[in-house]
Amino acid sequence: MNPNRETIGALAMDLKRVALGYNRGSTQMAERFLEEALKRHKELQAQHNSPYLQKLLNSIAKLLAQKDKEKLAEDALMYSTLFQNYALKAY
Repeated sequence: MNPNRETIGALAMDLKRVALGYNRGSTQMAERFLEEALKRHKELQAQHNSPYLQKLLNSIAKLLAQKDKEKLAEDALMYSTLFQNYALKAY
């Protein structure tokens, strides 16, 4: 399996867990997975990626800076799906 694909898949799962955590009211869990998502984001930023993936990664930085937790949860779920689809189709 491609290591980049694994990292993208892990980022997708972390973002999904962020969305689920905020939706369920478990802020502590959501913030923990938000930290994990930031680590994956940094790993991917250091690599040479396709323009589409780079655009998604740049959007993630804006997402993680949001103060409204409900909006953050919705956006995290959307980006989770986009990253998951990219990992499945691009490799």
